[in-house]
Amino acid sequence: MSKKIVAVTACAAGIAHTYMAAESIEKAAKKMGYEVKVETNGAIGAENVLTPEDIENADLVIVASDIKIDPIRFTGKPLYVTKSIPAIEDSEFLIKKAFDEAEVFGKKGSKVGNIQIGNDKDKVNFLTHVMSGISYMVPMVIAAGLLLTLANLYAFQRDDLGHIVNWGFDTKTQMGFLMSKLFYVGQMGFKLMIPLFAGFVANSIADKPAIAPAMIGAYLVNDPEFLGTEAGGGFIGAIIVAFLVGYMVKGLKKIKWPKIVLPIVPIMIIPFIATAVISLIVLYILGNPISMGMDAMYDGLTNLNNNYAGAPIIIGAICGAMIGFDLGGPINKTALIFGTAIFTDTMAKYGIEGANFVPGTATQAAISVAPLGVWLATILFKNKFSKDEKIAASAAFGMGIVGVTEGAIPFVAAHPVRMIFSNVVGSAVAGGLISATGSKFYGGIGSPLGTFIGYIEQPIPFVTWILCVCAGVLTTALLIGFTRGLEFKKTVKVSSK
Repeated sequence: MSKKIVAVTACAAGIAHTYMAAESIEKAAKKMGYEVKVETNGAIGAENVLTPEDIENADLVIVASDIKIDPIRFTGKPLYVTKSIPAIEDSEFLIKKAFDEAEVFGKKGSKVGNIQIGNDKDKVNFLTHVMSGISYMVPMVIAAGLLLTLANLYAFQRDDLGHIVNWGFDTKTQMGFLMSKLFYVGQMGFKLMIPLFAGFVANSIADKPAIAPAMIGAYLVNDPEFLGTEAGGGFIGAIIVAFLVGYMVKGLKKIKWPKIVLPIVPIMIIPFIATAVISLIVLYILGNPISMGMDAMYDGLTNLNNNYAGAPIIIGAICGAMIGFDLGGPINKTALIFGTAIFTDTMAKYGIEGANFVPGTATQAAISVAPLGVWLATILFKNKFSKDEKIAASAAFGMGIVGVTEGAIPFVAAHPVRMIFSNVVGSAVAGGLISATGSKFYGGIGSPLGTFIGYIEQPIPFVTWILCVCAGVLTTALLIGFTRGLEFKKTVKVSSK
């Protein structure tokens, strides 16, 4: 009888890595002769959920996750914990390693990956908590962004050259009234995404009792009226609040509360104490310094853009390079969040005319460069790629054209140094060029199709965006082709999407 494997996959965004890792594990396990079932914890929630019977009959449990996964249901089973990338890159090696190194979960003091039982000294790292918060925030960002895009398409009145000549809603008409309300809903989504992010960062640290205090604290640290300042604390303020609340609640949970109050400790006492304390900390200690620091940063970036012609190009190139470096990993996500934060925070403070679009526009221009670049390389240099690689490149094209940068991951896994160099340079070219043109990305998808799906203010309508993105794609493709020999020793694994 063949051995049985169960696995759980998850990534920060819950979009690409989650399902790529699951597919890779399934294919590798079946190829190796094992029975397998994989649960995905994506943006839509848990799918193909493991039943108690699945877990009971399993000979091995693999958790390939970039966010916190509660392992309690795997107590008593051999468990191996890793990130999503190793599962995507080489699942056969991962499965062999898991069988060799998995430890029975639940033994006091035993350590499995990032999970420690019976020893509070070992904790998951900073990035794990932040990425967990991002995974919950992404759906709100997308929903709010698309609503704003829809409303903006109606509100922006452009001349023949595509420049905005007027902006606003005629609420006397039914359509104008509806679009003004949709714009308000989109704004509300961007306002709530920071508290939501903070709430689930704190949840990753200390579970459910930390959610409410962190959300309230993050809202307050971004409320200029509460702080008596001109601007809020932005994402930096939310991260600080989330970690303060998380570890405060973690400490409160260790208190030996009287048995008579234990039922209300997690739902009343701890949330009340944590909310009261974080509110006072934000009001009297953190709020003003953080808001002043964020205000200075935004003013500094705006002054750089206004007074130094080359500044937007440099900033755009750096943001683009970060997108191409690790394809949906921490550096990529940092650039995306930075661009989103700069755009939303400056939009709230200065309005549309004064908002800083440079980082956000650059990251969106660069986001499809890596997957489309490797696809184009297989077209231009077809003799340098195997049949399997060309098939995998078609899958990369499908992901890249809708703005999913992770499509290039299998190629990076096969040739890391060469591919990372090519992706970084091409992505920097796209980010720098689009910033040099002064284009403004309001919403949509980050790919050549973004010029048609969404709204981008650009010198030459439709054309500027396509040319800048394609310049980055071509740069990556040429670098991949010229740095690749005719002999290929490694091949990427085909991943049909």
